Amino acid sequence: MAKARAGGEPADATAAELRMWQAYRTGGVCDLSARAAGRDDPHSDRVWGPERTVRAGTVALLLLHGPPPVPGRVASLKLRGVRISGRLDLSGGTVEPYVEFQSCRFDSEIQLSEARFGTLRLVNCAIPRLEAARLHTEGDLHLPRCRVARGIRLTDAQIGTDLLISQVVVQRDSKGRAIAADGMAVAQDFQGEMLEAYGEVSLRGAKVGVSMSLRGARLRNPSGRRALNAPQLTVERTLYLTSVALDHSPGDSGTHTPPYGLGETPLGGRRARAFECEGGMRLDDGRFGDAIDFYGARFLLSAEQELSLRRIQTPELRFVGEQPERGRVVLSGAKVVKLVDMSTSWPGPGRLSMEGCSYELLAPRGHFPLARRLAWVEAATPDYSPEPYERLAAVLRASGEDADARMVLLAKQRRRRATLPPAAKAWGYLQDWTVVYGYRPGRAALWMAVLWAAGSLLFSRLDPPAIKADEHPHWNAALYALDLLLPVVDFGQEGQWDLRGGWQWGAAALVVLGWILATTVAAGASRLLRRG
Repeated sequence: MAKARAGGEPADATAAELRMWQAYRTGGVCDLSARAAGRDDPHSDRVWGPERTVRAGTVALLLLHGPPPVPGRVASLKLRGVRISGRLDLSGGTVEPYVEFQSCRFDSEIQLSEARFGTLRLVNCAIPRLEAARLHTEGDLHLPRCRVARGIRLTDAQIGTDLLISQVVVQRDSKGRAIAADGMAVAQDFQGEMLEAYGEVSLRGAKVGVSMSLRGARLRNPSGRRALNAPQLTVERTLYLTSVALDHSPGDSGTHTPPYGLGETPLGGRRARAFECEGGMRLDDGRFGDAIDFYGARFLLSAEQELSLRRIQTPELRFVGEQPERGRVVLSGAKVVKLVDMSTSWPGPGRLSMEGCSYELLAPRGHFPLARRLAWVEAATPDYSPEPYERLAAVLRASGEDADARMVLLAKQRRRRATLPPAAKAWGYLQDWTVVYGYRPGRAALWMAVLWAAGSLLFSRLDPPAIKADEHPHWNAALYALDLLLPVVDFGQEGQWDLRGGWQWGAAALVVLGWILATTVAAGASRLLRRG
């Protein structure tokens, strides 16, 4: 580190460092840009000479033990178009001045572990690596449009207001992680719009005080297990994993703070960039205060990878992205109040799991007929389970769709029938054929009417002798047939006449059919009462 004179700049300060030193005392910008086409891009291969180079040790000296400001001014470090040679190490230090680097190039990693800042902004900078575990800021941490060659580490960092990493391009570190931010806490917004990460983004146990936006981000980790690994993530408002409108005009950012967000989730017909996740995503056990939004999201999964939403809790889940061609979507144990979805967003059979998933309201976007909704439930239950059918029926009934709710429960009975032994399966087919498991009571009445008419016609040609010659009612074929069909009601005809041969067999057939109809109707009625 450069030695400092008593109360002055370092004795060996270069011309560029003297300019930085003086700008710091006045709070001005130290601009060493060449202001020539193609020469100020920090991400190019063009060499920046000593005239625009300052040593990292001198920067550290200025930030940790800098001179007092010029009277009437506030000291701050604002560098533009500067190359910082050597490793900038502020670990464990307290930096009180405002710090901003614009379009700067760092030769070595930035080490900020356990450092404390007010506000730190690095805008459009080239950074080999940012090591900032347990970093604490009272204000913002901004890294928009930066390119980081070997990953960002923000494990257990505490960000006092906003974290902005929009349009950052970050490559993986030696452990395969592009961003390691487990346990990080952001007091307000987390903005990562159009972020490009080539490695795992790890946010295990992270907390965001307002909203978290990854609109238009591209997370790529095809060779690893997950591109986004964020179990137990807490977002007090909404998590946006959506497309971003490219025709949005956020306003002129000037030379200081860039806009917080690039835009908004686009409406139909607007030019947009989709959120893409190439690799698995894990949001298990997450808590989201308003919603999780997947509008226009695209998932590029291998057969073994998952979009895992196990046991999440959110008032609203907007599953309105593109259908994953491979991999699985898992919602087991999720608790959602309002499920917004499209029929084309869900994967097919064997690639959707919703065991124990609860939702109270369905709000489909576009045409989502009941047949497709039933196919959705069937896809979620490769092995028969009654709970998804009963959940869907309850939600439809609560929305006033009683007829659709009955069709769902009928589909449940038919699906269950396939799992039964042969005798029970035959009984199920009989219930389905006769009274549709009690979900269409009108069919039972129709069958009863047909059998009554047939029985009345059959017995109208008979004049049987009475069992008791001196004590019997008047023979009535229609009442006799009805008495045989209804197993509980007694019309005084059955048991009074002596039927023999084929007539006796006909009467027995009516009794059996009557009991079958009555039993199936009673079973359906009991199901209706239990659902009520």
